[in-house]
Amino acid sequence: MDQYIQAAIKNRRSIRDFTEEPVSLDSLHRIIQAGIWAPSGLNNQPWRFVTILDRAMQREIAALTKYSHIVKAAPALIAVYLDQEKMYDPVKDHQAAGACIQNMLLTVEELGLGAVWLGQILTNKEQVNNILQLDVQYDLMALLAIGRPAHRNQKSRRQPLEDFILHEFGGNTP
Repeated sequence: MDQYIQAAIKNRRSIRDFTEEPVSLDSLHRIIQAGIWAPSGLNNQPWRFVTILDRAMQREIAALTKYSHIVKAAPALIAVYLDQEKMYDPVKDHQAAGACIQNMLLTVEELGLGAVWLGQILTNKEQVNNILQLDVQYDLMALLAIGRPAHRNQKSRRQPLEDFILHEFGGNTP
C-alpha cells in the first residue's frame, strides 16, 4: 500500500530559506483548497485567507515580526484567519484552524514547495489587519511564508512513541 500521506507528514519541514522563483496564484489556490477541506465543528468552515504576492505589502508586514527576513524573502504569503462571525466554539474553531494550516503545509510539500508557519506576528495582528484592509471580525491565526526551498537540509527527529502515550486500556499487549 502506498504511504504517501505518511511520507508527506514525515518529510515536511519548516522552510525558511527560499529561491527567488515566484509561486503561482494557482499553487496558492491549491494550497488554500486543501485547507478548506480540513474538518471543522458543525462544518462551519470558519477560515478565511489573504494571498500576498505584492512585494511592497510584504515589506510592510515584515516590519511587524522579528522574522522579517523570512517574510521579505518568501515569494508568497498566505494569511490565515478565522471569521469570528462564523465561529461557534472558540476551542473547536481554533483546533479547526490548526487542522486547516496542517492541510496547507502538507499540500505545500506535495507541490514541491516549502513553507513555514509564522505565529510570532500574532502579537501585531491588528496592524496586519490594517495593512490587509480587514476589520476585527477577522482574527489572524498564522502567516505562511511560501516558496521554492533554497535547500532541503533541515533535520528533525521525534521522541519515541512510548514517551507520548500516558495509558493504554484494552487491546493486545506485546
